[in-house]
Amino acid sequence: MMNNDLILKNNLKEIRQLKKLSQEELARLVCTTRQTIISIEKNSFNPSAKLALLLCIALDTQFEDLFYF
Repeated sequence: MMNNDLILKNNLKEIRQLKKLSQEELARLVCTTRQTIISIEKNSFNPSAKLALLLCIALDTQFEDLFYF
């Protein structure tokens, strides 16, 4: 049984805004849609490991700074 306390959360919106990127610009950088970026920012969708890595690279940030429990 999964522990509800172990929900992956993120700082995507805050870091994206610090980097002065729009949702559309970030989506283009990581080859996804703006809707996917919105869903991740709202914590309603957890990205695949590949997409999470691409987000970290595009935002020049470490995984631990972008995602947390």
